[in-house]
Amino acid sequence: MAQESPTRFEPFIPARTHLAEFTLRAVLTGAVLGIIFGASSLYLVLRVGLTVSASIPVAVISLALFRGLSKLGLRDATILEHNITQTAGSAGESVAFGLGVTMPAILILGFDLELTRVMLVAVMGGLLGILMMIPLRRALIVREHGVLKFPEGTACAAVLKAGANAADRAAASPSARAEFAAAEAAGLGASPGARIVFTGFGIGLAYKTLMQACKSWKDIPEKVFGAPLKSGSVGMEISPELLGVGYVIGPRIASVMFAGGVMSYLLLIPLIKFFGEGAAAPVAPSAVPIAEMSAHGIRSAYILYIGAGAVAAGGLISLVQAFPVIWHGLRGGLRDLGIGRDGAESAETPRTDRDLSMKVVGIGIVVLIAGIMLVPSLHMNLLGALLIIAFGFLFVTVSSRLTGEIGSSSNPVSGMTMATLLFTCLIFLLVGWTGGGYYVTALSVGAIVCIAASNGGTTSQDLKTGFLLGGTPKLQQYAILLGALGSALVLGPVLLKLNETALVYVPAAKVAPGLVAPAGAGGDREGLVGPQARDDAGTYRVWHKTDTAGGPAGKYLVDDRGAAVWLVDPGINGAYTERPDGSTVRKFDAPKATLVSYIIKGILDRQLPWALVLLGVMIAVTMQLSFVPALAFAVGVYLPISSSAPIFVGGLIRWLVDRRLRRQPAYSHLAEEAFNAESDKSPGVLMASGYIAGGAIAGIGIAFLAGVMLRFDTAITNWAKSSNPFYHGPWSDALALLPFAILCALLYLTARGSLLAPARKR
Repeated sequence: MAQESPTRFEPFIPARTHLAEFTLRAVLTGAVLGIIFGASSLYLVLRVGLTVSASIPVAVISLALFRGLSKLGLRDATILEHNITQTAGSAGESVAFGLGVTMPAILILGFDLELTRVMLVAVMGGLLGILMMIPLRRALIVREHGVLKFPEGTACAAVLKAGANAADRAAASPSARAEFAAAEAAGLGASPGARIVFTGFGIGLAYKTLMQACKSWKDIPEKVFGAPLKSGSVGMEISPELLGVGYVIGPRIASVMFAGGVMSYLLLIPLIKFFGEGAAAPVAPSAVPIAEMSAHGIRSAYILYIGAGAVAAGGLISLVQAFPVIWHGLRGGLRDLGIGRDGAESAETPRTDRDLSMKVVGIGIVVLIAGIMLVPSLHMNLLGALLIIAFGFLFVTVSSRLTGEIGSSSNPVSGMTMATLLFTCLIFLLVGWTGGGYYVTALSVGAIVCIAASNGGTTSQDLKTGFLLGGTPKLQQYAILLGALGSALVLGPVLLKLNETALVYVPAAKVAPGLVAPAGAGGDREGLVGPQARDDAGTYRVWHKTDTAGGPAGKYLVDDRGAAVWLVDPGINGAYTERPDGSTVRKFDAPKATLVSYIIKGILDRQLPWALVLLGVMIAVTMQLSFVPALAFAVGVYLPISSSAPIFVGGLIRWLVDRRLRRQPAYSHLAEEAFNAESDKSPGVLMASGYIAGGAIAGIGIAFLAGVMLRFDTAITNWAKSSNPFYHGPWSDALALLPFAILCALLYLTARGSLLAPARKR
């Protein structure tokens, strides 16, 4: 198909038509929805290391909210206002991804998650990515229209077109009205079904609350095997958010991730047990003999390093595969700097081609970089700032281009982050910067670049949606800047609170008896927080122990004599799940943050079991040579199989639905790309998005209320253990699968159109 000239392209709302667009209610609605979906995305990335695009769910909710307000006598929103709402709302997901991938690594490196540090990284990375992408809009979206598809942005525009009201259609261009009529005649112009998202949200919220807060059924049914697969196990976290993630990402990636989990739990762990249980002495890096280790102990001591090596190699492989596109995108970005000089706006510039002033963009970038250097908590210096500028511009350009070609879901932002950290740490090593303070500097560089690249890709998707609809780019750029700022300010405290709710204070006498801090060690004072604070109201000196002599490395609270009293085990990537009172907590695995810490510590201090890491690298290489996506497989190797199993089930449901959908006359004639675009805005994806948001928000709410509801939680847990066969007992694993089967059935029936489907106009 010949490329469509941008000068002949006419959007849904022509440039000469002016509709309400950048209104207070549109921006506020988008910002609030961005915070909600950002919080759920942060929860997901801490659990399984990935997120899903929020643009379509936000667009659908916007349609429903404003349509409902119109029935109360208020003015309905225009299609351009909905576009502003989804633009502001999409920023939260990309900021959450960057935060969850990088900042928890600070805990593993022996530092605290300081609120100012987390919030500043989120704000500066988010705004920097948007500002760096703005000069690329004309090159990537206008000039490459018809070449770069921007799948999520195009699908979001289709959803908003399908939900356009009578006034929007009357203002649309003649070609857009004809296109809309043709889609309706083919049965593809149905309402996007906002009630499906809300229904999915309500089901996910109720299901997760009943399962976790009320202990109505076991949340992770599990089977541990004996010989010949000794220590092998299969489990499944039967949560709505992971089921929804599997449906959204589809059967291919979901199956590959699950295959990685099968390799870990049914091959590597039994293999280590088979060869190692005869050894009387511990096998490094573990300090416990393998014969005494459980399946989870083997995973913590060995599989995590193998998985980290596989994820690092998978990320770099994805980056190498994308190098031709990276180079092409970089050249295009450099060319676009010329466009910015020659294409100065004037009063005659069409509304649909007006960007933020390049002067404002340039000043904004300079101010942000200066702020990064001046903030003490980031430990930034001139070299670090220069690396942020260089890698930031490179990977924002790359991310924006790749998003146009392969979509946000396949955009290897993780690989770009790992490359940034590798090169940054190698440069630091060359100049002799290997102290603990440079851990924070390197992490700050990687985190800001990661968030910037993630937000750059999201911004390009949103601007593509606006290009197709006839939005004003400048107003969209204001909206996403405000949305990113609002999400960044809120997600920092959410991250700290999630870590705090799963934090465990381990008695030092249990793990490091007789441990005493060196003279002068420990400066700041703090007390216990969370449920354990009720048993100990004292304050202690904080000591960050970096070696393993006398006890595990980590953060300790010591008394005034220097004797260690508590080991502070973080909620994110912590090792201890039981508190002294016998209550248990669920830790966040944060797989990619762990990898970030391994890269920094491994290069700057050379403190990695490289044999295990290289085994993981070779697993990723082997998968890639077999034409299996290495990064998805590697994430499966790293994650607990209980996390990848429900994702696999969600992907399987998507496969069954798409297979059935393909046989319908309205879809059978579509090419693969067009069919995938239709499937991505189908009732199943909307229901799955509701599951994700509802389940994740319930998980966050339960975590936040953990301290307040401690007595209730203890009472309900004791009741469930004694009287609820779905939660405890010989049949609990099998019985717990029944509610999950109902959840799966509702998703399948909704996806195939048997439930909640919007009526099609024939």
